[in-house]
Amino acid sequence: GSFDRQIPVTVREDWRGAMECNGNGLCFNFDVNSPMCPSMKITRNRLHSPKGRATLTREWLRLLAEQGVDPRQLEQTLPQNTLSLRSFISKLKNTRQAARGEYDFSHEVKEAMAGCLGCKACSSQCPIKIDVPSFRSRFLQLYHSRYLRPVSDHLVAAVESYTPLMARAPRLFNFFLTNPQLQAFSRKYIGMADLPALSSPTLKQQLAGHQALQTSPDDLRHLSLAERQQYVLVVQDPFTSYYEARLVSDFISLISKLGFKPVLVPFTPNGKAQHVKGFLQRFAGTARKSAGVLNELAALGIPMVGTDPALVLCYRDEYRQVLGDARGDFSVLLAHEWLNQVTAGRAEQQPVGEAWYLFPHCTENTALPQSGSHWKSIFSRFGAKLETVNAGCCGMAGTYGHETRNLDNSLGIYQLSWQPHMQQRARHRCLATGYSCRSQVKRIEGEAVRHPLQALLEMVS
Repeated sequence: GSFDRQIPVTVREDWRGAMECNGNGLCFNFDVNSPMCPSMKITRNRLHSPKGRATLTREWLRLLAEQGVDPRQLEQTLPQNTLSLRSFISKLKNTRQAARGEYDFSHEVKEAMAGCLGCKACSSQCPIKIDVPSFRSRFLQLYHSRYLRPVSDHLVAAVESYTPLMARAPRLFNFFLTNPQLQAFSRKYIGMADLPALSSPTLKQQLAGHQALQTSPDDLRHLSLAERQQYVLVVQDPFTSYYEARLVSDFISLISKLGFKPVLVPFTPNGKAQHVKGFLQRFAGTARKSAGVLNELAALGIPMVGTDPALVLCYRDEYRQVLGDARGDFSVLLAHEWLNQVTAGRAEQQPVGEAWYLFPHCTENTALPQSGSHWKSIFSRFGAKLETVNAGCCGMAGTYGHETRNLDNSLGIYQLSWQPHMQQRARHRCLATGYSCRSQVKRIEGEAVRHPLQALLEMVS
């Protein structure tokens, strides 16, 4: 409308994700079995919907234009604004003024953005494809060029740096992670709750002596193209490799059982957490480095496969947004995509025994709507019946559910959507593709569910 036209055309084009919302209101969705905007469902507040966040962002851009501020120019100066005592003092002053109640409209935008789970359901379920997580990251980057970040933001953004170090002594760090006094301190003063324990034994210990650890990319370069077709590269992520190592170990066993030779690719940070929290300059550097490594591996002509949907899809979406053509052409498959290809020659069989129940990751379910049917076909080729459960969002969404400010909403979303379905089914027959989903189930129900590839390993073993 007339207010939007007060925003310069160049800014409108640059922030199309927020500007193109046409107000259709389909995100005001209270169906608990739909993945669309879980924050809207639990708060019942329209400001916490894609339309609400887009509207607030447009007003924020209008107010910037009114003051003669161009957000594009601010973003361009960010790489030059390295950490300094002067910038810290300025942020500290602004943060104190905000704490005393000094008004700034950007605080209202920040409040709405903080409630977003970053599930990206809006980017596919909205008819206009409004991608809130993308413009949320840009907003957070600019907001925190003026205000201090909470400690939890820095911990989340650096998770891929310190987790591999902690994983070298999992029992020691698990002692602290599970200590009730330290948990209470973390919840109150750091802003993080119910942090998961590291895997013990570690992935390296579980795979000791396995060829997957002993074969390097350099070894593969000396093989012929025909010999390379026998191999599969397993791309690590920080959550399954260090907090759920048994899953990665089981995937490697499954690959071997299917007649292929798995190779565990050395861990390279993905950067997803940096993007979520708006550390976009750091994310660009992480993505550039990771893309370089993955493009080199892609040149081998060997399929690369990852286990966690959120991080694998980050390679396809966020990497493309921040790197453009510099991303390269590498492709990392999800487990079901690779399994669907290599088992395509198997005939589907009449299912025998109890059914399995698949709870899909909401980002995967909306970005790849055929994933459920692919898993169903894969299971049928091994004589098993798989039913997809339409249960919406689990409420964890990466680190969202571990942040103290989001804890009640996270638990509430699970109670709305997943919990009724879980209680109706045998837990040992329930499967979930997302690490955060399995982590949420374990936290609330007290017992974990498995990844579907672990059920397949059970069948072929």
